[in-house]
Parts: sequence; C-alpha cells; structure tokens
Amino acid sequence: MVWAAATAAAALVAVGVAAGSAQAAGTLRLQYRTSAPGATVDQVEPWFQLRNDGASAVPLSRVTIRYWFGSDSPGQQYRFACSWAVVSCSTVTGTFGTVAGAPAGADRYLDVGFTAGTLAPGASTGDLQLRFHRSDWQRIGQADDYSYGATTAYQDWTRAAVYVDGALVWGTPPTGSSPTPTTPNPTPTTPQPTQPPGRGPVVFDDFSYANADDPAIGAHHWTIRTNAGGPGIPGASWPKQNVSFPTVSGSNTALQLRSTTDGTGAGTQQSEVLHQRKFLDGTYAARVLFTDAPVSGPDGDAVVETFFTITPLAYDLDPQYSEQDFEYLPNGGWGEPSNILYTTSWETYRNEPWLAVNTHTEVRQSYAGWHDLVLQVADGQIRYYVDGQLFATHGGDYYPETVQSVNFNLWFISGGQIGSSTPRTYVQQVDWFYHAKGEVVAPSDVVARVNGYRAAGTSWVDTVPAP
Repeated sequence: MVWAAATAAAALVAVGVAAGSAQAAGTLRLQYRTSAPGATVDQVEPWFQLRNDGASAVPLSRVTIRYWFGSDSPGQQYRFACSWAVVSCSTVTGTFGTVAGAPAGADRYLDVGFTAGTLAPGASTGDLQLRFHRSDWQRIGQADDYSYGATTAYQDWTRAAVYVDGALVWGTPPTGSSPTPTTPNPTPTTPQPTQPPGRGPVVFDDFSYANADDPAIGAHHWTIRTNAGGPGIPGASWPKQNVSFPTVSGSNTALQLRSTTDGTGAGTQQSEVLHQRKFLDGTYAARVLFTDAPVSGPDGDAVVETFFTITPLAYDLDPQYSEQDFEYLPNGGWGEPSNILYTTSWETYRNEPWLAVNTHTEVRQSYAGWHDLVLQVADGQIRYYVDGQLFATHGGDYYPETVQSVNFNLWFISGGQIGSSTPRTYVQQVDWFYHAKGEVVAPSDVVARVNGYRAAGTSWVDTVPAP
C-alpha cells in the first residue's frame, strides 16, 4: 500500500497543463468494484479508479463521476462518505441529485468530484473507497440500481459516467437521465473557525492529586472507572488502584494509567479516567506520554493508548452518538503490524453485526515520548494537531451534535495478545488537560496558557458550566 500511494502521489503532481474537455474526451477510463455486494445492504459502496489513457494531464477539479441509483422512497435523503482515497479523502466531494421522470433504478444520482490534484498521462487515481447510506439508517435495496454491479474486482465500467467540464467523456447514461454537469466542480471555501474575543469558560487540570482516593478528583468532576465492560479483553477488570499520580519532574505530577495482562480475561486489568459530559465546541488539549514497550514483562501485545471525547451510544446506529479519538497502537492491531497513530471521528456504529461509521487519518511510525495533542471542534470542522502540526481535518456527518465527556484510557485489543502467560504491564501518562469552550486556540497558545497557569501556581480551573 505504501508503494501504491507513493506511485499515485507522484502521478498526481500538478504539471501546469490545462486540459479541456476536448483533450480529455476518449482518454479517461473509469473502473469500478463494490465492497458491499448484495441485493440489500446497510451502505452502498461504489469504489472507483479513474485512469488517464491520454497524452495530456487532466485537472481533477474539472472531473465529475456520476453514479445512478434508485431511491427507496420519493423523499428519502442520503449521506455520502469517503472511507479512504489515495488522492486523500479531503479532496473528494459527494453530492446527490434527483432525476424527474427517470426509469426505475436511476431517479437519483451521486456526483463525485475533486477539489485538487492533476491526473497525469498514464496515471490512475488509485482507490477511491466511497460509500453512502440512507439518513435514517434503514437498509438499501440496490439490485436494480442502474450503476450497481456485484463485481468485487476492478473492471472497466460504463454504467457510471465521467464528465470533464460538463462534457461526457466516458460511460453510458441511462435513458432519460438528468442533464450532465455544465460547470466544473467548484473549489469549496474551507470554513475558518471563529474565535471570540477574550477567554470564555475553561477547564484546566495539572493533575496535582495525592492518589486515586484523593477527594479532589471527584470534586473536580473526574471519575476513575471501576465498572466492568468494554472495550478490551472480555472479562477484564478496571481497578481504581491502576490510576496514580507519580512525580514526573521536580514537583510536577502527572496522571498515570497502568494496565496489565497475562493474556486471559481474569488476568487482565485496564484503566480509564473520564470527565463529566459537558463539552462540545471549542479546543481540547492534553500533554500525553505514549510508550512503545511494557514497563515489565514481554513485549508485543496489541495495546491502545488514548485521549478522546465521546457521547455514549444509546442504541445501534444512534445518530446522537459521537467520538473523536487520538489512539496510539505501539504494537499495531486491527490488521496493522506495528506502530500507528490514528485520529478517528465517529458518526455512529452498530455492534452486531459490526458496522462502523467513521473517518480516520493515520501515520505509521513510533510516537513514543511526550506529545502535545490538540483537538479543535468548531464551525463544522474537527482538526487534530500533534506537537503543533496539523495531523487531520474531518467534518460533515462526523461533526459532534451533543455534549461529550473527556476520557483517557489504556486497554488491550481482544485477540491481540502474545502467546505468553507471563504478566506484562504498560503505562500511559498525562501531564495536563485544557479545554476552552467555544474558542479555537492555536496549539502554541494552548501551551502558553498552560505555562501561565503553572507560573501562577494554579493547578485547577473549571468555569465550564454543566449542561
């Protein structure tokens, strides 16, 4: 996958060649497959590869891919998502349209566009892993959709169309279909976060507590989890004593999570600390120590080190659910073989059968050591920063709608244990936490504010009202 992404990225360099529809005609070729074959599905999943067989580069912002399907009811609404794309999901758009008087299976369409990139001669976009679903999350019948095919391997596909500057260059539209696009895909303006003057309500905690029994923990609205349940190894416990506040430098203490496993549920202890549900728009930040190896015992377990916000799931596919995650897997897991840092934004999910509605960005490298993690939630955009650098931007359906809690936990992925009965212990530390309600704070300003609190001898502030 690394080779494929690098090859596609090299092919999509901007070469400064303006390719009009006349140049592109007969040169672009669309390939299709689906990752969700079947007459009825939870989500329609058309995957595409767009290939340039011509001699001229084609700016992707002038290209539209149209996929026709039949609506389940006249007023039914649909939602689009890009799961993964070599060209980056941040450059892929999806809009729906309605076709009056169209034949069965073609009264709706999905237009897929691009905001950036150039497709060089002989190049391919690589995977465009796309999906859409009903807004009410009922299952979709797709057997009679005009553009649908049950193929799970890429092949040339003419039942979806490609347009350049509104002119058809590939595919066969259904009889009676809507007019073709007449203008290039507009380049959307990225909403800029608003920042109100002054400082509003904030939460700051330097984690200056004596131990897990310190009454100030509860008074400051934190809870140390002790109840059973997921995530992690079934049967694992969450004991209070796995949370402590060791000195990490000078007189500075930090929140420490400790988790231990021998590979069995009974022999596994995990840890979590969470704040009350009262957070939504604004800036969240924490200084977190990620670790790559256990402090004792053999290495290799699939362990997850986290900082995240969450609204609980009330029922399967609850639309009010939300979650924004920093998750570091030092030994891999979920199909990854080694170090990987995920940032994931969730719309909802279902446990049985498993259905995840999220978008994620990841980097495969070690993140062992201290890191400043900043999450900005504002104006429909979710921005993740690591050590002052923008790591990911998500939005759309994944933007949270209801108040959330702030959580830190350390847990083991079920089935990801090494073949050893020797106990092994991992730790994660958190130096401080900061939240500014309704305010977008740059990562450098977050650190400056935290340093200001410390210089003033302030170890805790909470002026964010409970909902």
